[in-house]
Formats: sequence, structure tokens, C-alpha cells
Amino acid sequence: MKIPEEEVTLLEDYVSDSVDHSGLPAGKTSTGGWRSAWFIIGVEVAERFAYFGIACNLITYLTGPLGQSTATAAVNVNTWSGTASMLPILGAFVADAYLGRYRTIIVASLIYILGLGLLTLSASLIIMGLSEQRNNASAKPSIWVNTLFFCSLYLVAIGQGGHKPCVQAFGADQFDADEPKEVLARGSFFNWWFLSLSAGISLSIIVVAYVQENVNWAFGFGIPCLFMVMALAIFLLGRKIYRYPKGNREDVNSSNTFARIGRVFVVAFKNRKLRLEHSGLGLDQGLLEDGQSEKSKGRLNFLAKAMISREGVEPCSGRDVEDAKALVRLIPIWITSVVSTIPYAQYITFFTKQGVTVDRRILPGVEIPAASLLSFIGVSILISVPIYERVFLPIARMITKKPFGITMLQSSI
Repeated sequence: MKIPEEEVTLLEDYVSDSVDHSGLPAGKTSTGGWRSAWFIIGVEVAERFAYFGIACNLITYLTGPLGQSTATAAVNVNTWSGTASMLPILGAFVADAYLGRYRTIIVASLIYILGLGLLTLSASLIIMGLSEQRNNASAKPSIWVNTLFFCSLYLVAIGQGGHKPCVQAFGADQFDADEPKEVLARGSFFNWWFLSLSAGISLSIIVVAYVQENVNWAFGFGIPCLFMVMALAIFLLGRKIYRYPKGNREDVNSSNTFARIGRVFVVAFKNRKLRLEHSGLGLDQGLLEDGQSEKSKGRLNFLAKAMISREGVEPCSGRDVEDAKALVRLIPIWITSVVSTIPYAQYITFFTKQGVTVDRRILPGVEIPAASLLSFIGVSILISVPIYERVFLPIARMITKKPFGITMLQSSI
């Protein structure tokens, strides 16, 4: 039966699987796209400014006002940084299983602001002389000030853990995957996203580190807190023009990615003794429910056993099986990516302490903080991303005739 032209036009005006702030179908012209993406990019810039305002010079604070040795301070910085890097896994689970991305970002931002506020308070207590034996040059802050400092520091890590996995994904949600122009725009979004957050990181490293070492640490921690408040305000300003995935607003438990994929492995293990050819499922029946079919191949065939129906075990869907296979295929990439975290762990500890030993005077009487030397990383990104986006990709599209110029794997290499 032919669909009336009016209904086709109506369907084309809305984004599938997305709603607006009122829970109605999201209009293509009134929501999403770059108009909402820029709000989310602004949030990430402010959040990265706040995070690196703390991280870039943390070892200097630990070895200075807190009186720790370099070795102890490095251990504390790496422990905190490692915890902050692992917590996004928990944040992603909470977003997928319970709150959705939008609500998780708001809750994480509030925790973030609380942590930064308490961090500022702990620094203020030292400045105001409320720690024990403050007139003794060899004295260290009291245990209560140390406890307040580390509790607030890990509150920042928890806030970052909820913020980081959701903001970028929520930004990608603003582009319709079924609209070719918006698919291309989403590819550009990730490039400009990375450029913008690098600008925020560089600005933070230069400005905040200078304030911390040349004014005082309370102001140095207070500025990131202020920027995090601004980030939350910016995020809320765009509320009416965001596109919200339906699974993020209602019945989020039914689309819990962790539960769906985890169940595939459990059911496949329970059915491990069954054979696919005897179950009525061929090796070509691991199909995506909403896309093109993909044949089960190689060593991942055993996951297709999760679709076998038998008494007492409910089978998994083809979509869930394909998602589980995709997760397994990511494992080699994760393993090889571990190498890149080694220098990442060093540059906010060892590199900063090495920077103290060099001549950092740029003008008579003007000396830049050691932590500000880390800004060269962000500056190199600020230079390379526009070249990649405006020069390399157009040339690559001309050569390969592909919309994205090169594949994701090629760009990673």
C-alpha cells in the first residue's frame, strides 16, 4: 500500500528514535545538529579546563603545600589519575542502565562542582593558617586538611567518571544517523570536538598553573570550580534544542547495554554443548535486527549459540549477539592502546618535575610555571586538527571517493 505523500513528508521532518525535551518526536529543523552540538562542545571545553586545572600541577601542590616527597606525590597522582580513567566505565553503566546520558551529565556535574568547591576550601584552610603548626617551616598540614583534600580530589574523579563517557556520546546523538549530510557532520563534530577541548586544556595549563604558583592555590582551584559551574549552566541552556535518544528518557533498563551483552556470553556458555547446525540456526543467521546482516565467522561462532532456543533458557536476539561480537573485536585495540597510556601517566608527574630544572624565563622577571610546558601538547593538536579537517580530508576524499576520505582504522594508524 502506498504511503500518502503528506505522511512521508511528516516522517522526513522528524528524527527516528529521538525525542525533544517534551518527549515528542524530535524535529530535524528545530533540534539537534550543530546548533545543539556547540552547546555540548562548550560544556566539554569548560570541563576539560576544570579537570586539567587540577591535574596538570597536582604534583607541585602535593610536594609543596602538602609536604609530600616526589615519590609519594607521584604515586598519589598516578593513583588518582588511574582511578579517574577507570570510573567512566561505571559512569557509562549508570547512564545506560538507570539515568540516561542527559541526567548522568547533570548529576556528575553537581558532584564535580562539590569536589572542586571542597578542594578550594582545603587550599584556603592552609592559606588562612588553620592547619596545625603553620609557623613551623617543616610542619605539614593536619590530618583533617589532608583528609578533606583527598576526599574532594576523588569527588572530582567521580564527577569526571560520569561526565566523560556521556558528553561526547550525547553530542553524537545530535546528528541523525539516517541523514547523509548529518552523518558527515558527525564525523567533523569529533574532529572539532577534539580541537576545542585541546584549546580548553591548553588555556587551563597556561592560566591556572600560573595563578596557582604566582597568586595562591585557593584561587588556582577556585577558577576550575567556576568554570565547572559555567559548564553546567551552558549545558542546561541547550536543553530545549537537544535530541534525546528514546532509551535515555524512558524505560532505560530495557536497553541496558551491559546487561544485554553480558547475557550473550552467559547464554552462549550454557548452550556450549549444542551444535548450531542441529538447532535450526545456520552460521549466516547472526543478523542485526535493524541493519544489514553479518555472517558469523571464525572463532566468534560460539556466540551465535546464544540465539538457540531451549527449555529454561530464553534466547538472545541477533542484535545482542552482534554487539557482543563487536565488543570482542575491540579487545585487541584496547590491548595495543595500553602502550599509549604509559607516557600519559608520565607527563603530569615526571615531566612537570623535570620542568622545574630548566630555565623557564621568557622575559626579564617573567618565569612560566613548569606545568605550563605541557601546553605544547595541546598547541600541536590545535595546529594539526584544522590541517587534517580542511586540507588532508578533502584531498583524501578526492583520491578514495569515500565520504569520510579514509576509514576509521586508517585514521587511527
